[in-house]
Amino acid sequence: MSAQAQPVWSASSGLAFVLLFGAVNLFADMTYEGARSVTGPFLGMLGATGFIVGTVTGFGEFLGYALRLVSGRWADSSRMYWPITLAGYVVQMVAVPALALSGSWPIAAVLILFERIGRATRNPPRDVMLAQAGEQMGRGWAFGVNEAMDQCGALIGPLAIAGLLAWKGNFQLAFACLALPAIITLLLVFGARFTFPDAGRIAREPQTSQVGRYPPAYWWYCLGAGLVGFGFADYSLIAFHLSKSHIVANEWIPIFYAFAMGAGGIGSLIVGRLFDRLGLFVLLPVTIVVAVYAPLAFLGGFALSLLGALLWGIGLGAHESVMQAAVAHMIPRERLGSAYGVFGAIFGIAWFAGSAALGALYDVSVVAMVAVAVVAQLLAVVPIAIAGRRVRTH
Repeated sequence: MSAQAQPVWSASSGLAFVLLFGAVNLFADMTYEGARSVTGPFLGMLGATGFIVGTVTGFGEFLGYALRLVSGRWADSSRMYWPITLAGYVVQMVAVPALALSGSWPIAAVLILFERIGRATRNPPRDVMLAQAGEQMGRGWAFGVNEAMDQCGALIGPLAIAGLLAWKGNFQLAFACLALPAIITLLLVFGARFTFPDAGRIAREPQTSQVGRYPPAYWWYCLGAGLVGFGFADYSLIAFHLSKSHIVANEWIPIFYAFAMGAGGIGSLIVGRLFDRLGLFVLLPVTIVVAVYAPLAFLGGFALSLLGALLWGIGLGAHESVMQAAVAHMIPRERLGSAYGVFGAIFGIAWFAGSAALGALYDVSVVAMVAVAVVAQLLAVVPIAIAGRRVRTH
């Protein structure tokens, strides 16, 4: 590939790309996070148990991360970063409004899984393009800005769903209305493709003796992120608990989620900026503080549950903004898509195992479930600290 094929990003052009994709993800998050904010009570209404809710949403997260191994390697080998990204957005944006047509929890579960498959398909190639665009402006800041705009959509979507539920009390109508931001998402992402057609052109670097191997810091970070994922109950389980325990009315559940996403957006901006200065060490205090989300969300009343949801959102936003930037610092660009895929697979397996385990424990003992979630989060501090030290010293 010639030198001309490799796009040269300035700070301004990189920022423009990040902001445009931020707009894409704002409307995308309005769509799928709006739906996700009520999938727990929706599945419960259709007859699902706590174990089913935890397993379905956990398996969805597993697919949403594990399949990145396939799409990431496919993107690196084919260099079709844009086509794979576009295909993923199409699948995701079609699956969400289709929930309006589901009349049983198995059908709804299949659509929830398809939505996660679409997200898995588009994320690694998209993140490779964002990582390259963010080289001059700072990758932590680039992913932080993108994640903040993500979370802005994740704030608006659940609030809109809450309003629709308060007005009509109909889940199917709420899902059908999400077709509007889904269409806007597709228009914007195809517009981004034609505005920045060279974004997906990544030059191949010369082969080295390290080909096929990832540095130890990468694997330590994968272990830390996996423990974080294991201890992170999917919001659908939190929502299921809030509804089943009658802590809040159903229309408040997406509002809690919206507040959590807003907190996550602010957290992603702060943590993303600090990552460019401090590296992975910025995650250590965040992980420790966020570990208390579980006792607050599952053992508290209205106010404490809301605080737990806010901490849950902050933790999710912080890790989402840092993980892509951190991996980009550890791995050469020509193998970045594959590295994102491997990382996503590990994180997804951990999230699935954790969600299923936490869902099963919830049906038996909420206190035991909370204890497992807290311990997993706190254990993650050790490998993240080791990874941060190795990155800083190499």
